[in-house]
Amino acid sequence: MDLIRDMALSLARTAIGLLFACHGAATLFGVLGGPHGGRAPEFAEWPGWWAAVIELGAGGLVMLGLATRAAALLCSGTMAYAYFVVHQPGGLFPMVNGGEAAALFSWSFLLLAVTGGGSWSLDALAARYRASGRNDGLPPLPDASLIREG
Repeated sequence: MDLIRDMALSLARTAIGLLFACHGAATLFGVLGGPHGGRAPEFAEWPGWWAAVIELGAGGLVMLGLATRAAALLCSGTMAYAYFVVHQPGGLFPMVNGGEAAALFSWSFLLLAVTGGGSWSLDALAARYRASGRNDGLPPLPDASLIREG
């Protein structure tokens, strides 16, 4: 059962991170259908450009399972901000205010921040490498005590 759980967590993490990174790329570069608002934000424009940079960068990290907990927490907060600032004034419920994607992303990333990237992530690979004690002429990696595999 653990194998199936780990596989499902890794597949979900990869899909969620990929979709989020694609959303950021669409907003920043006008690819994949372009930005949802119709125009790409100007450089450093608040909050659109910064949100898109977080979506692309942190979404990519989550997809790879690298610094998963921190990246997922940042993504969750970004989408919570988007929901409460952009969508919630249009109505209480996500179905009314158009905030379904923001709410789903926020809760999905919060779940990943709590569970971590799983055993099929770069975080887990790095932890296993550090635990093996192998050096192979490489510089030492940071302390693995902050990374949990499951």
